[in-house]
Amino acid sequence: MQLPDEQFRAGHIPTEVYRQIPPGTDVRKVVIVQEAPRSYAGPIFLILAKTLGAVLVLVVLAFVVQIIAASIVAVLSASCGIGYTLSRGSKGRGSSRRSPAKGRSRAPGRRSTPVRSKSRYRSK
Repeated sequence: MQLPDEQFRAGHIPTEVYRQIPPGTDVRKVVIVQEAPRSYAGPIFLILAKTLGAVLVLVVLAFVVQIIAASIVAVLSASCGIGYTLSRGSKGRGSSRRSPAKGRSRAPGRRSTPVRSKSRYRSK
């Protein structure tokens, strides 16, 4: 009998509990009640709820800021003629113009660069 549970089931009463029993009590009828083990479901649920709530607040805040910025730009462009453009950056260093799939040729009659009229070329 090494564990306290085994001692309780065998009827052994620890000395610190034995001292608390009033004199004249029948020790065979004493029931020792143990505290239930701690449940971690509550704290884990609370942490998850707080995390999800914070994420939800941040998403709603970002959405509201985006709507406010878009409305400000719309008002400014309508009243002052101020506008904005979004441009995509280059693909990076060393990017070259290759066909999307190797082995395929471009469609006939379609050029990658526009054709200029003859008046645009320099005369020599």
